[in-house]
Amino acid sequence: MKKPFVNKEQLEKIVAEYATPFYLYDEQGIRENARKVMAAFAWNKGFKEYFAVKATPNPRLLEILLEEGCGADCSSYTELLLADAVGFKESDIMFSSNVTPAEDFRLARKLNVTINLDDFTHIDFLEQVADIPDTISCRYNPGGHFQIENNIMDNPGDAKYGFTKEQMVAGFKKLQAKGVKHFGIHSFLASNTVTNEYYPVLARTLFEFAVYLKQETGIAVEFINLSGGVGIPYRPEQEANDIMVIGEGVRKAFEEVLVPVGMENVAIFSEMGRFMLAPYGALIATAIHEKHIYKEYIGLDACAANLMRPAMYGSYHHITVMGKEEAPHDCIYDITGGLCENNDKFAIDRALPKVDMGDLFFIHDAGAHGFAMGYNYNGKLRSAELLLKSDGQVEMIRRAETPQDYFATLDCTKYFD
Repeated sequence: MKKPFVNKEQLEKIVAEYATPFYLYDEQGIRENARKVMAAFAWNKGFKEYFAVKATPNPRLLEILLEEGCGADCSSYTELLLADAVGFKESDIMFSSNVTPAEDFRLARKLNVTINLDDFTHIDFLEQVADIPDTISCRYNPGGHFQIENNIMDNPGDAKYGFTKEQMVAGFKKLQAKGVKHFGIHSFLASNTVTNEYYPVLARTLFEFAVYLKQETGIAVEFINLSGGVGIPYRPEQEANDIMVIGEGVRKAFEEVLVPVGMENVAIFSEMGRFMLAPYGALIATAIHEKHIYKEYIGLDACAANLMRPAMYGSYHHITVMGKEEAPHDCIYDITGGLCENNDKFAIDRALPKVDMGDLFFIHDAGAHGFAMGYNYNGKLRSAELLLKSDGQVEMIRRAETPQDYFATLDCTKYFD
């Protein structure tokens, strides 16, 4: 069973000060995990983890990761502003976007961050709206299916991202002619993989492609970005990835492919969001209604506007009813929110202990792509975000929205005098 990073007594003290629903993050867990990632790739002197800002765009959490030696992976104008404000500078920031507006490229060049181009046509576009930097990365899409042994992991050929193989060769030559001196490659081939084999197989694919690019263009790639895709076990029966095993697998591929051809100085980058933060954040909610019709329902004061993954993807998030961890899980419930949408459910036919009104729910693994995907449908307001600090104290790192926030972009003066 999954174990919450707080106990009932701790949570009750927090709830006495901060109304549910809210997100709660575990600083100690975040720091310990970041250090494991650094240790797993310490064999590569240029390694850097560029945390995917889109997963959890909170400046206090980004600050913690910056302190642990991470960079920031940004995908938009606003994320660039956020990363810069927190203190990530220049090569600490990787800008990986697609269908990129001109103003985003201009800001990326102003901040002198590392740009990862998503498309061959973006070479000319970047030159037109800003300029071509000395250092640049290109995103590679090999097409077809990506598989490990006989298991298909994903279908890059259907993805909108990246250059084809032929475009990568042509792109490198074109960029070199325009003055680029330092090149990198990037690829993302599968999402939320729960296997220690994904990164090593991906790495070998990219290492071999880097050798091919050198043969075809004469350009020696200086950094290879493995992007994200390293997942977490959302279900309690799943076995977690072992980042030390993953790091060793990448090292083995590195030594077998790159070292023999004199490319032993290539830096390895990663852009993990889910693996870095998902297990260290939870949505905390209170049971406020029960309903007995054709099924048994428990209604929470949170809804899909707070955590949309179950409604959008049918994703599983484990649920702990605080204080009832050892009680028999002999009741079958749908756990719902209050949106006017029938898919507003955190769980369907979930076996849980008998729930009483007022029980606190700890919804696990919401630390990445949780709060960030929130929205305001039905006029629902985004919740607060709290940090359980390493010393046991609690810090509010984002206040809850108010109706004034909801109306702030409207001219409502004639309605609310």
